[in-house]
Amino acid sequence: MKITVRPALPFLLLFTIGIGLAGEVPFLAGRVNDTAGMLSRSAVAEMEQLLKEHEDSTSNQIAVLTMQSLGDEVLEEYSMKVAETWKLGKAEKDNGVLLLIVRDDRMVRIEVGSGLEGDLTDATCGRIIRREIVPRFRDGDFEAGVRSGVEAIIASINGAYEADDDGFAAEDLGGRIVGFLLFLIVVGLFTLMAAASTGAASWGLFAFLVPFWLLFPLGLLGSPAGFIPLGAYLVGFPLLKLWLVKTGRARPLGPLGSFGRGLGGFPTGGWTSRGGTFSGGGGFSGGGGGFSGGGASGRW
Repeated sequence: MKITVRPALPFLLLFTIGIGLAGEVPFLAGRVNDTAGMLSRSAVAEMEQLLKEHEDSTSNQIAVLTMQSLGDEVLEEYSMKVAETWKLGKAEKDNGVLLLIVRDDRMVRIEVGSGLEGDLTDATCGRIIRREIVPRFRDGDFEAGVRSGVEAIIASINGAYEADDDGFAAEDLGGRIVGFLLFLIVVGLFTLMAAASTGAASWGLFAFLVPFWLLFPLGLLGSPAGFIPLGAYLVGFPLLKLWLVKTGRARPLGPLGSFGRGLGGFPTGGWTSRGGTFSGGGGFSGGGGGFSGGGASGRW
């Protein structure tokens, strides 16, 4: 039987394979991985040397990845996939950072290892994206944007990055407001349950909620506004609880006790990854660092 292969078939097969590989993580070829062809060789070499010197002096591993498009992938999920695969940073320090740029989708994200979240906060990452990277990308100067972003990341880790708090970009404001309202509804419900209950378990739930009242508002509102809800929680909860007890409205924790204990069973490490390293070319490889979702995203 004679089989006829149409000329378009090989291209169709290549297209199908390309779709299947669209969500794959590129090979870690070095500290700067320009798969989208946005940078000149001299710019790549310059930033490679800058990042190498920073790693040699601090052990922090910072890597840059440019992509043409993510297709149907979600930016934050894909960024975490790359960070977990490459395992940037030392295993005992979790001090890795990924700067991901998606050219055709016009998106950028800074993913921060767990050990550097105190120096490179979500608010700072958002400020670096808005002030250092996006304006240069909008002008079409990708090299200057990437270089400025890398330098700002290093300066922030070293405690030397200074930029006026320009607030949140207008396009981010609506999402942050919605996110904060959802936070108030969900965490506020648990807070009211704990305040309206008696017994040691209610205070255990109070302590369990403290990190939520710190991290979520800080990530959504930035500093110093993000600390206000925590202060209100720490002061307001005991006062509310005292009033509810004195007025006889408080009740034993009851069924909530088992539910509260169940909350403690959830893993707190989030996306944190451990294990082996992902080797790249030129003697550069990840050191097994972990990530927990810290960082910020933006568009241009």
